[in-house]
Amino acid sequence: MTTSRLRLTDLDALSQAAECLKTLAHPHRLRMVQMLLQGDYTVGDLAEACELPSAMASEHLRLMQRCGFLTSEKDGRRVYYKVVEPHLGNILKCIEQRFGCSAV
Repeated sequence: MTTSRLRLTDLDALSQAAECLKTLAHPHRLRMVQMLLQGDYTVGDLAEACELPSAMASEHLRLMQRCGFLTSEKDGRRVYYKVVEPHLGNILKCIEQRFGCSAV
């Protein structure tokens, strides 16, 4: 089989993609992204929705920030997180279509 006519992504780029997908591949992180695609939330808001201690939610958020998925903005004493990776919406849409999504 010849790969000369196939459209293929560079293996280094695919390796980077795999690392970021591994970061996303956690139910609490997916829930946080799902929420953040609908608005900006604090660690406390996200921790409550995921039934996690705030310190653990902060660690999840830090990992996603390191991958470039999220950013944070301070407003007084509160820190709000938001999605900055435009493709996360498409990824979550695929997940929701495949595994379902319910309104809370």
